[in-house]
Order: sequence, then C-alpha cells, then structure tokens
Amino acid sequence: MSSTGSSLSGKNQGAGNDLPAGTLGWMHDLARWIGTWCFTPVLRVRVHHRDRIPASGPVVLVANHSAFVDGPLLLGLIGRRVVFLVKQEMFRGPLKVVLPWIGQLPVRRGAPDRRPLMAALDVLRGGGMVAVFPEGTRGGGEVAAAQQGAAWLARTGGAPMLPVVCRGTRRPEGSGRRFRPRVDVLVGRALPAPQGRGRTDLAAATEQVRDALSALVAELDEMRGRGEPGRDASET
Repeated sequence: MSSTGSSLSGKNQGAGNDLPAGTLGWMHDLARWIGTWCFTPVLRVRVHHRDRIPASGPVVLVANHSAFVDGPLLLGLIGRRVVFLVKQEMFRGPLKVVLPWIGQLPVRRGAPDRRPLMAALDVLRGGGMVAVFPEGTRGGGEVAAAQQGAAWLARTGGAPMLPVVCRGTRRPEGSGRRFRPRVDVLVGRALPAPQGRGRTDLAAATEQVRDALSALVAELDEMRGRGEPGRDASET
C-alpha cells in the first residue's frame, strides 16, 4: 500500500478534480494513509487481486456492505483517492466537519437528492473514483438486491464499474467478541460502462452489478474455505 508521499501537500482546487469541491486534499490523503495501518491491531486483512484496481481514470467502485468498518477499510486499501457516498446520518458531531473535508458525500436515503450525484459525476469527469454500496444499507453482505445509483453514475460518467467484496468484517450473530478476525477483500474484474440510455437498460446494468457482486461473494467464501492466503494489506 502506498503512503501519502508528496500528495500530502496537495489541495483540492474545486470541481473537475478527482475530489469534490471543498475537500482538503491533504486531509483525504492523510485519512487514506491512516487507513493503511490503523486496522492492523484488530483485524488480519488479506487482499486478493489488488492488481485489478485501475491506477487512474474514472471508476465507479461497487462493494457489498455488511459492517460499519467496510468503508473506512476500503478507503485505506484501494491505493488511490476514492470518494464514498455516505448516508446522511453519519454527518453528525465532529464527522459533520471531518467527512466533507476528506471528500465524502452525504446521501439522504429514501429521498430524491441530485446534489451528491452531481458532485460524484464531477469527480468521475475529473478522472477520479467514486465508491457506492449498491445495497443502500448494511446487511448480510450477500447482495440480494441493488439500487440503480451506481449504474446511473457509471453510465452518465462513462466510467467502468469495479466490483469489490469484503468478508469477515461482520460478526456472526450469536458469537462473542473475536480476537483479530481474518478479513478478506476480493477485487473483481471491471465491468464496462453501461451503454443503453433507457430505464430498461439501467435496470439491466444494475442487475449486472448485483450478479457480479453476488458471484464475487460466493467466490471469496470458497477461497476462505480453502484457506487461500491472499496478500497482507500492508504489502504494496
């Protein structure tokens, strides 16, 4: 995992960059750097196929979501700047200031709000990466359903969709506290940007995302069952 390096001195210059307007670039990079090591004392993180992550260019990262830690964990693992769409309820107390400073976008679930989508489009058009949890909320992580926001962003922004799944972050129901549980992250192969313009095409692209994530979850569960080692998250 790369460190912040000279990018710590950078600062977002507004819309059209790889971060939303108003972001402090150095704070985003600092948060990413902290994410590369802060989970080591409590989790044994292994990453599979990190080489599939595009080093540059617009990307919509789509991931399953089963625990609060999924987002912060991926922020430190991806190896490049990434802007998450985060539920509005997280923007309270100190996080109300910190999350916008590090480039995260608030989304009001169940309410029409184009502002975060337009801000995310600016990031994509600036060559950045936007991360979305298509399930819309935390669940078991199997991706039984998906919402259309990720496919819409990819279609409108002309960006490929990169499926990524995490397993091990969610404590099984009825189990006690775990000591440094193993967490696996599997990066899939990028899906091309959706081409169709109609609602039916958008629905089909959304189902493609759901299918890709669901298949990755099954693949990762099988890998975990075989005990495949993966690469330590601290490795570059």
